[in-house]
Amino acid sequence: MTAETLTPRGGPGPAGEEPTRTRPRRFGVKHLVYLVVFLIIAYLVISPVFYLLAATFIDDTGFTLDAFVRAFGDPGALRLVANTVIFSVGSAIIALVLGTALAYLQARTDIRMKGLLFAASLMPLVLPAVVYAVSWVFLYGGEVGIVSSTLVALFGSSPLSAYRLPGMITASGLHLVPLVFLFMVPAFRAMDPSLEEAARVAGANWWTVTRAVTLKLIRPALSSSAIIVLVLGLESFEMPQILGESKGVSVFTSRIYFLMNGYPTDIGAAGAVSIALMAIAVLLMYGTGAGGGSRKEHQTVTGKAFKPVTVSLGKVRPIVNIGVFLYFLVAVVLPIVALLYVSLIPFYSTPSWDTLFSLSIDNYVQLSKVRGIGPAILNTVVIALVSATATMILTTFAAWFVVRSTLFGRRILEFLTLVPLVVPGLVLGLGMMAVYLRSPLPIYGTVVILMIAYITRFMTYGMRYASSAMTQIGNELEEAALVNRAGWLTSFRRILVPLAAPGILSGWIFVFLVSFRELASTVLLAGPNSEVLSVILFRQYGEGTFGVVAALSIVMVAILSLIVGLAYWIGSRFGTRIEL
Repeated sequence: MTAETLTPRGGPGPAGEEPTRTRPRRFGVKHLVYLVVFLIIAYLVISPVFYLLAATFIDDTGFTLDAFVRAFGDPGALRLVANTVIFSVGSAIIALVLGTALAYLQARTDIRMKGLLFAASLMPLVLPAVVYAVSWVFLYGGEVGIVSSTLVALFGSSPLSAYRLPGMITASGLHLVPLVFLFMVPAFRAMDPSLEEAARVAGANWWTVTRAVTLKLIRPALSSSAIIVLVLGLESFEMPQILGESKGVSVFTSRIYFLMNGYPTDIGAAGAVSIALMAIAVLLMYGTGAGGGSRKEHQTVTGKAFKPVTVSLGKVRPIVNIGVFLYFLVAVVLPIVALLYVSLIPFYSTPSWDTLFSLSIDNYVQLSKVRGIGPAILNTVVIALVSATATMILTTFAAWFVVRSTLFGRRILEFLTLVPLVVPGLVLGLGMMAVYLRSPLPIYGTVVILMIAYITRFMTYGMRYASSAMTQIGNELEEAALVNRAGWLTSFRRILVPLAAPGILSGWIFVFLVSFRELASTVLLAGPNSEVLSVILFRQYGEGTFGVVAALSIVMVAILSLIVGLAYWIGSRFGTRIEL
C-alpha cells in the first residue's frame, strides 16, 4: 500500500514546524487496471504450460514418465538433439555476425548506399519464414534449384544444397539477420565514441579497439540479440520442415509435428519433446546471458553530451560496398526473383529461353481457385490487425506498471511477459490444444484461438517496444498532471501514450508482421474455417503445386509491404517517427 503526503490548507510552508500527515491511498482505477492486466497475462502464459505439463506427466494411471520413453526411446534421439542444437547455434552465429557487422556499417561508418544497406538489412523481415524457405528450395533445391542446377550444368556438381544441414542453417541465419540489426543499430548509435578514441590515442590499432572496447560496450545488446536468435533458431519450424524433412534431417520441432500428425496422435510424447526443447532454450539463454555483467558496468550514455563519430573506411570502402551488395543480392534479390519467376511459368523448370517466352499469370488465376483462399486472406489480415492491437494495448499498460510504478508484484508481471520467449510456437500451439480441447468454450479451430495464441506468443516483443519507449520519458509531465488533479488514466492516455507513440506504433508494426506470417503455432490450431495464408501455403507446398506456392508467396509479400507502408505513411502524417 502506498501513501501520499498531505499538508493541511493554511498550514506552514516547507519549513514549517508542524509535521505532515499521511493517509493510505485507496484502491483506485490504476490498481484495478493493474489487477486486470496481471490476471490476463498470467492466464495467457500459465494455462498452456500447465496443461502441457499435465498432458505429459499424467495419464489414466497417474504420474508417469512413459511419454519421455516414447519420445526419446528410439536410437535416433541423440542425432535429433545434435541436429537441433547445431541448427540453432549455427543460424544464430550467422545472424549475429552479419547483423552486427551491418549495424556497425550503418551506424558508425561512411559507407555509401546506406539506404540500400538499411533495406537489405530489414527486407527479410517482410518475407515470412515459410516463404523464405520455399524460395531456397527454388534456388538451391538440388535438381529443381535454379542456382544449384546451373552449377551442376557448368561444373558437374554443386556445393550448395538447401536440404542439408549447412543449407538449412544458412537460410535460417540470413532470415534472422534483421532482428540482430534492429537490436544493434541503437546500441552503436548510443555508444560514446570518446572511449574508442582514447584507446586509439593510447596506440591501439583498429582490431584491438574493436575487440577490447567496442565489443565490450555493446555486450548487453549483443547478449540480448544472441538470446533472441538462439531461441528463434530452436523454435524454427518452417526451415527444418520444408528443407530438412525431405532428406531426413529432423529437429525437435519437426519431431513434434510428426507426433501430432501421425496416427495415432501422441500428445504425451509431443509434450515430452516440447519440454526438452524448452529446457534447451532456458540453458542456452542462461549460458548467453550469464556473462553479460552488471548494467552499471556497461553504461555508456550519461549526462555528458557527445557527438557520434563516423569511422572512415578508407581504401576498403569499395570492397565493403561490394560485400553489402552481394549480401543484398543473396539474401533479398535472389529469393524474391526466384519466387516471381516460378509464379509466372506454367510448369516448374529451370530458366531457359523457352520458359522466358512462356511467362503468364496462370498461377495467379489458379491461386484464386484454391479452396479457402479468399477467407484465408481476410482471416490473416484481421487476425494480424487484432492481435497486434490487443498485444500493444496489453503490453503498454504492463510496461507502465513494470517501468514506472512501485506496485507489488510488478517483477512477477515482467517475468510472465518474458516466459513466451522460451516457449516455441509449436509448443505453445500444443499447450493451447491441451487447454481448449478440455475447455467448455467452443473456440478451438476458430480465429479466436489464433488471436489468443498470437497475443501470448508475441507479448514479449510488444513489451520490449513499449518499455523501451517509456524508459525514455521523464516523470515530470505525469507529475505535473497529477498535481493539477488529473487522474492516472487521464495522464496515461493524454500524456504518456502520445509521447510513447513512436515506440508503440513500431511495436504494433513488428507484431503485425510476425502475426501475419506465423505458421508454427497456427498449424496445430487452425480449423477448416480459420485457415490463414501461411497454412494454405504450407499445404500447397506439400501437394507439390510449386507455381501456386510461388504466386501465394508474392501475394503475401505484397500485402505485408502494403500494410507496413500504410502504417509508416499514417505515422508520418501524424508526426510519429517509426523505428523498428
